[in-house]
Amino acid sequence: MLTILGFAMIATFLVLIMLKKMSPIAALVLIPALFCVFVGKGAKLGDYVLDGVTSLAPTAAMLMFAIVYFGVMIDVGLFDPIVRGILRFCKADPLRIVIGTAVLAAIVSLDGDGSTTFMITVSAMYPLYKRLKMSLVVMTGVAAMANGVMNTLPWGGPTARAATALKVDASDIFVPMIPALAVGLLGVFALSYVLGRRERKRLGVLTLDDVLVEEERETETVLVGTGGSTGKGNSARTGGGSGTGTLTGGAGSGAAAPEAPDDDVLPGLDPHRPTLRPKLYWFNALLTVVLLTAMIMEWLPIPVLFLIGAALALTVNFPHMPDQKARLGAHAENVLNVAGMVFAAAVFTGVLQGTGMVDHMAKWLVTNVPDGMGPHMALVTGILSIPLTYFMSNDGFYFGILPVLAEAGHAHGVSSLEIARASIVGQPLHMSSPLVPAVYVLVGMAKVEFGDHTRFVVKWAALTSLVVLGAGILFGII
Repeated sequence: MLTILGFAMIATFLVLIMLKKMSPIAALVLIPALFCVFVGKGAKLGDYVLDGVTSLAPTAAMLMFAIVYFGVMIDVGLFDPIVRGILRFCKADPLRIVIGTAVLAAIVSLDGDGSTTFMITVSAMYPLYKRLKMSLVVMTGVAAMANGVMNTLPWGGPTARAATALKVDASDIFVPMIPALAVGLLGVFALSYVLGRRERKRLGVLTLDDVLVEEERETETVLVGTGGSTGKGNSARTGGGSGTGTLTGGAGSGAAAPEAPDDDVLPGLDPHRPTLRPKLYWFNALLTVVLLTAMIMEWLPIPVLFLIGAALALTVNFPHMPDQKARLGAHAENVLNVAGMVFAAAVFTGVLQGTGMVDHMAKWLVTNVPDGMGPHMALVTGILSIPLTYFMSNDGFYFGILPVLAEAGHAHGVSSLEIARASIVGQPLHMSSPLVPAVYVLVGMAKVEFGDHTRFVVKWAALTSLVVLGAGILFGII
């Protein structure tokens, strides 16, 4: 009976989430509470929830202060020079532009928020793709895959969810996986090189003159077709224009490939935003390097590191209280959503564990897993994570499916950490899932049809996930 109720609870949760009949937070709280009553243990619901909240508090703190920290770093302009450097590197070479897209998306993904990553990446790269007539699905696909690999950071979401669901430390999941994830990121860069060469072969290495001549021809064709007169003054815009498609650089005869657009035509890099702190750039850079180093070396627990880092970043960059309140308010929505999700998950995981449903489901699953596959449950989890995290939300997979897989693994001597590490390999594909709100920010800003993006990215993203899984097995991590 508990087996049936357990699977029914998970199925109900997944259906309501995927059909968008309930928010993840509401579903994480109300569905398990209802099933706890069905099981006949409603009187113990409070104990289950408090036990869950106690165990999840460090994870919630880590996510809250990581979002604040990296949000402040973006506000003060820490990543602006990196973006400008990538744009200068790209010039008008399609190969460089595609590689630059992957590098930029990977770097900006350090903030752990997909929407922010896509906004900055598309704002910076869209003018180049549009003006040079490059494939926009290449831009969206490469950005999504790079962000998917980086989304496995402890504060990115899936790693924290896995740690929450299995009650393990997020750093114990992420740090050993760094070599495998690095291989996956290199795979994205290699794929970017291949796709960039394809675009270069199709378009060639262009200069600003090439682009302007082509635009002039198109303009003349339109004007002649409408009976209007032609004129070079109406044929193209050169450096300093206000359009988002403007490229800057010398337009004279024989000019070299142009530099990237000036900052003032990139909405993602407003050089006049009041939150910029150029005099504190090296302090912020050093603070970030020290923070990431301390996290990898495990000098202190990750929640403590980000709590201290966020406090220092706010105090030094915004010494006046009204400014600090404004920055906290600017990031409050993300913080509330993430922290609320973690604490709501305490209800779901608490009921699943406390009522014994997860144990009964695991026993049923173990009896149906071929004996030969039992010792390889980590591999099974990794393979399942690729399609399952695409067709369901991270909440559904990590809070609904992963605990069952972990319990099945325990019966065959596979640790929760191995299962947790294997569970994050599907993220490169997950970031293009129709259940991920950030992907709509990506395709919307890039003016790409979601179907076109999906047809292009699914095969490459699945391959990237398999590369991460293969590297994890090869290195003995999974």
